[in-house]
Amino acid sequence: MLKHNISCDVVGVMSGTSLDGLDLALCKLTKKKHWTFKIKKSKTFLYSSYWKNKLRNLHKKKTAEIKKTDLEFGNYIGHKIIEFIGNNKADLIASHGHTIFHNPEKKMTLQIGNGKKISEITKITTVSDFRLLDISLNGQGAPLVPVGDLLLFQQYKYCLNLGGFANISIKNKNDIIAYDVCPANIILNMIAEKIHLKYDHNGNLAKSGRLIHQLFYDLKFLEFHNKKAPKSLSREWLENKFLPVFNLYLNNPIKDLLHTICEYIAFQISLNIENGSVLITGGGALNKHLIERIKHYCTANIIIPSTEIINYKEALIFGLLGILRFRNEINTLKSVTGANKNSSGGIIHKV
Repeated sequence: MLKHNISCDVVGVMSGTSLDGLDLALCKLTKKKHWTFKIKKSKTFLYSSYWKNKLRNLHKKKTAEIKKTDLEFGNYIGHKIIEFIGNNKADLIASHGHTIFHNPEKKMTLQIGNGKKISEITKITTVSDFRLLDISLNGQGAPLVPVGDLLLFQQYKYCLNLGGFANISIKNKNDIIAYDVCPANIILNMIAEKIHLKYDHNGNLAKSGRLIHQLFYDLKFLEFHNKKAPKSLSREWLENKFLPVFNLYLNNPIKDLLHTICEYIAFQISLNIENGSVLITGGGALNKHLIERIKHYCTANIIIPSTEIINYKEALIFGLLGILRFRNEINTLKSVTGANKNSSGGIIHKV
């Protein structure tokens, strides 16, 4: 029945690299001439220390442990969705899961949170594993959100997501390109945790700090920044390329490290933005100091939307990707990922 509907209630599920929590958004997506959306309900289930530690360290574990956790996390997601939906109805679940490995050069990506387990628990058809097909087509498997930028946020030339990593999509008429820019909340939160903070509220600590000139210079010349798109970042890149440079400066005050990273993020973003409107979402959009620094470097029109769009845009868009997959319509663009062709990615688990 869903296949012929032009209106669908979908639960979009996202777990990002910054490990804040499980984002759920119940959205009504409608297509007449164009796609439109309404976020009917949204919630973030903050991760317990158990899940934070489990997800942060799972890449170091053996295959059997990873497979077991995939099912356990799917079970966790399924029960959280039931709790979240309550008396509402949903036609479909679209779950990104949580990325454990992402290495396109080795044709490897893994998002855990078993889709079959989610569908069994919720009794709702579930789409998961959105990145696998694109990787098999020689793509980066990322970023996937730009399809949603093109279909749901047509009015903005740029869509900038300040999540664990900063990524940007750029529209040119009916075409779009997109790529990762630099690490963002994943490293800012890592620094804040050194003084037992979950994050630097409003970027207040960063604002009080001073620039570590040599660190700023060293990060500016990381090889990734000279690569042409399509390109994507991962935890593996952070550990192998970024941290060996950053860790040389750990003897500096925390506020100076935060200040320098904010300056680095803002500077890198400015190199990718010219004139036009920029919609900024993701947790970093709430970092007032970081936004001030982006405005300092950029002449473009910076737009900060409602808190709901800031926090749940990715969950909303994965909802759209799930519907497109169910209808066997394109949800992954070769212009973004570098794949051999456009595709409709995701594994469908029917009830």
